[in-house]
Amino acid sequence: MTKISAIIPTLNEEIHIEAAIKSVDFADEIIVIDSFSKDKTIELAEKYNVKIIKREFDDFSSQKNFAISKAKHAWIYVLDADERVTPEVRKEILEAVQNPKNNVGFYVRRSFYFAGKNINYGGCQRDKVVRLFLKEYSTYEGVVHETIKANGKLGFFKNKIEHYSYKNYNHYISKMNHYGELRAKQYLKNNKKVNLYHVLIKPPARFFIHYFIRLGFLDGFPGFIFAKAQAYGIYVRYIKLWLFNRNVK
Repeated sequence: MTKISAIIPTLNEEIHIEAAIKSVDFADEIIVIDSFSKDKTIELAEKYNVKIIKREFDDFSSQKNFAISKAKHAWIYVLDADERVTPEVRKEILEAVQNPKNNVGFYVRRSFYFAGKNINYGGCQRDKVVRLFLKEYSTYEGVVHETIKANGKLGFFKNKIEHYSYKNYNHYISKMNHYGELRAKQYLKNNKKVNLYHVLIKPPARFFIHYFIRLGFLDGFPGFIFAKAQAYGIYVRYIKLWLFNRNVK
């Protein structure tokens, strides 16, 4: 019951994959589930003692749930390729699986880095995810920004992991486009329609929330860019939905 399977989902993560694998080298099994990367992700991963699974991407939850079903051990630690487990969190993980105190999983907070700067505000101060959990009691739900549905109590780690989500602005925007398309496809299945409110009001409102209400201005210019990018993410999902509703790709 104390052994851990670490899972790393990947798609073109050659700049991250080696550091990610090293970050979870405490695990008894490491699974890289790859969505047919076209860069050197797999070539680099094969240098390490990891199990590689290739699976066509449909959505984030399905991808992770599939990898969990292939894991050998009861405890699962999911690490996005752009995350790093710090030594402090590593210690908490190993202690938690030895003595979970009736918890079936654990939240961990993340230190978010954008354009080389640690973003402390704009909503990032509330960023937390379930990363360690017992697979018997947990499953992923949601197409975008998937979350764990746990049948039991969840604890909290005291320390933070590091999250290097966006290496540059172009990379950030490409992620916003990808997330926006996934969200738009979900809306399309639910027969959601687009009106001017969605493209004229919601994006500026999202900027206002991140920059002012969630104190993004305290992060200086990177905080401004981060808030603008969040607004763009809202804009793009509805533009893509508008195009999908007209069968335009």
